[in-house]
Amino acid sequence: MAEISANAVKVLREKTGVGMMDCKKALVECGGSEEKAIAYLREKGLAKAAKKAGRATSQGIIGSYIHNNGKIGVMVELKCETDFVAKSDKFKEFAKDLAMQIAAASPVCVSPDQVPADLLAKEREIFKNQAMEEGKPEAIAEKIVDGRVKKFYSEICLLEQPFIKDDKKKIQDLLNELIGVLGENMQIGRFTRMVLGEEAETDAAEE
Repeated sequence: MAEISANAVKVLREKTGVGMMDCKKALVECGGSEEKAIAYLREKGLAKAAKKAGRATSQGIIGSYIHNNGKIGVMVELKCETDFVAKSDKFKEFAKDLAMQIAAASPVCVSPDQVPADLLAKEREIFKNQAMEEGKPEAIAEKIVDGRVKKFYSEICLLEQPFIKDDKKKIQDLLNELIGVLGENMQIGRFTRMVLGEEAETDAAEE
């Protein structure tokens, strides 16, 4: 078994926000590899998030961001279970990061299940026609379509987008990590992205 130093545990805690004991356990489980331990804790966060998914989210805050040129502004609703968590620095920081993400990446909706069925059908048809024109057999074309739909989601769905500050993580990953750290169910609700001189882009609340 790899010897785990107190400093290694401290560094992992600073990077993930997870408790010291959980960090030490992750490092032990992963043979001292920091990278594997981070992935391990992220998976643990996913498990915690799944357990908390059914809880009511009646508290939260409105995160906001105005770009330094004063011409792009965003408001986003981030919901949680208690006012205590809503007032925490990590929760507020994530709400601000979400607003910056929306300003920079301009998502259309929060999650794939909010993509209008007619839009998805239209995109699938376009992707299939492209694959067929490339001379792909139909069975292969369908797999190509699935891959391109996934990429399409990563462009228009907030939860599927790569984080602007770390493109190795999706917004969904960050949300799950925060749920694991703060111990409450959380949901991203409505958001509005305003560009000076253009009609506001507004999303309905996620159920």
